[in-house]
Amino acid sequence: MTQDEAHLSPAQRPKNGLSQGMKSLIVLGVLGSASAIAGLVMAGRPTSPILQTAEAATPLPLAARLVSAIDMTDAPAPLIKADGKLKRNETLTGLVTRLGAPAGEANAALQAVYSKDLIDHRRLRPGLEAETFVSDGHLTALSIKADAGRSLLVTRTLEGGWQATELNAKLTPSYKRVEAEIDGSIYNAALKLGADDQQVVDFASAFAYDIDFQREIHPGDRFEIFFETFVDERGTPVRNGEVLYAALDGKALKRGFYRYTPSDDGVADYFDEKGESATKFLMKTPINGARISSSFGTRRHPISGYTRLHKGTDFAAPTGTPVYAAGSGTVQRASWNGGYGNFIKIRHTRGYDTAYAHLSRYAKGLKPGMKVRQGEVIGYVGSTGASTGPHLHYEVYVDGKPVNAMSLKLPTGRKLAEDPAMLAEFTSYKDSIDVLRRGGNGPMAQLARAEVAVSP
Repeated sequence: MTQDEAHLSPAQRPKNGLSQGMKSLIVLGVLGSASAIAGLVMAGRPTSPILQTAEAATPLPLAARLVSAIDMTDAPAPLIKADGKLKRNETLTGLVTRLGAPAGEANAALQAVYSKDLIDHRRLRPGLEAETFVSDGHLTALSIKADAGRSLLVTRTLEGGWQATELNAKLTPSYKRVEAEIDGSIYNAALKLGADDQQVVDFASAFAYDIDFQREIHPGDRFEIFFETFVDERGTPVRNGEVLYAALDGKALKRGFYRYTPSDDGVADYFDEKGESATKFLMKTPINGARISSSFGTRRHPISGYTRLHKGTDFAAPTGTPVYAAGSGTVQRASWNGGYGNFIKIRHTRGYDTAYAHLSRYAKGLKPGMKVRQGEVIGYVGSTGASTGPHLHYEVYVDGKPVNAMSLKLPTGRKLAEDPAMLAEFTSYKDSIDVLRRGGNGPMAQLARAEVAVSP
């Protein structure tokens, strides 16, 4: 009881035995440490505080019990906790109601999350974890593991509404190096050693201009990926980060790249040991996971029967497979073009043009005159026009003449050697990364206070 209530008679005091000053949210349980809970417990305030950080917010459950002081009686209703994971094609509201919350209360609680843009309901992935706390048929609290190291706690306010709180775990950076001989695919080998999908994608991006992963990777080739990783207070890995070094030692190519951000322009890219950018003027293939069904050169046309120059490369792929702009440039055409079907032509600098045919559809908003960036989705594989099946027909022109894109020697991107100051800066950074890769204690290792974990 408060000092203001001390003079009241028993009949005038709150019947539930709690003072008005206690009518705020009480959170009892564990978030991994007592200090994490302390920020959520507050008396004598009309609303609950917003907690921005917690020592260990990642693991679920976020709390062993969550109750509202307003709802407490001498014989409180039991608190029922349920947890589950989002299923494929299920909405977050569907998950929360499946865990026992009334549909209306589930919608209202989640609206508190959406109104603060704490999560994008359009990009939810199967496997997302959630917990509900239900008492007497009503939702008392909801917790959602939004991302690695970030959880959301939704609780009732005194006014009967909902308040969303973001809990961020304190993470410590470390590093991990995986290296292996390729037996099947880089993807499977890397994941077995502790890398994630994103690290494999970054690795592939670094080499996308030099090698065709569908046709130029052979058993016995070796790869290395050195990347950031983050651990919580217990030393448990929470998530992986940027690839800092990627190397391939194979029959088709032997090269390594360092991820580096020059201080003059702030644009991150991958550079080899000489400071030459991995990025080239055009991507070697503007589509992923496709096989070459017909190469550049003279051939007998499968529909007309005439023998003539096949001016491009055909990539067989399922209808709807994304097609990327091979280089940055301006869209010259995005319309029907006879036997080419749905057709796109892009004008690049240095006299280069690229063309993409037989598309099922164009990327939303694509039209002549607009600028596109290298790697941007411009359309989707189809079988429109004179086509016998779904595929991408890709052409490259230099000064108006068709050339074989698969054997074309393309101009490279930035060369740091052209700027002595930038080259010296890069060399120092590269040396620090090499020390970390070998498990040493260079400047970067001391700064991060991290130890390199080397996989066999």
